[in-house]
Amino acid sequence: MIGSFTYSAGGLTIKDPAGCFLTHAVSGKGLKINSQRAGVDCAGPMALAAKFCNTRIEFHYADTNNKTYRVDKGPLNGSCTTGTVPMLSKGAKTVKAGKTCAQLWVNGQRKAVQCHYITK
Repeated sequence: MIGSFTYSAGGLTIKDPAGCFLTHAVSGKGLKINSQRAGVDCAGPMALAAKFCNTRIEFHYADTNNKTYRVDKGPLNGSCTTGTVPMLSKGAKTVKAGKTCAQLWVNGQRKAVQCHYITK
């Protein structure tokens, strides 16, 4: 779950309440990722209350020593959206054993991370 946070965007102070989630799905087998996607879902009243500005989702890949060896950055979404962040999808790739993580960045600050471990 993404906790409550406050930030400034376009001269406005925006407070996002708790109740939204970073979702991350990975399909594949072993060291082969067929696809992965990540986005933000908000439940109940948060779908109308949460506002996200200047967002980016990134996929980070780390080896078994937790050393990041690759980052796939999604586009910066400069507009503000209510209750969601545009989904980022990536296609097939072969990776090292370790983990792949989706990271949510809002206005230049990392707000949430979700990881999946990758084994041979």
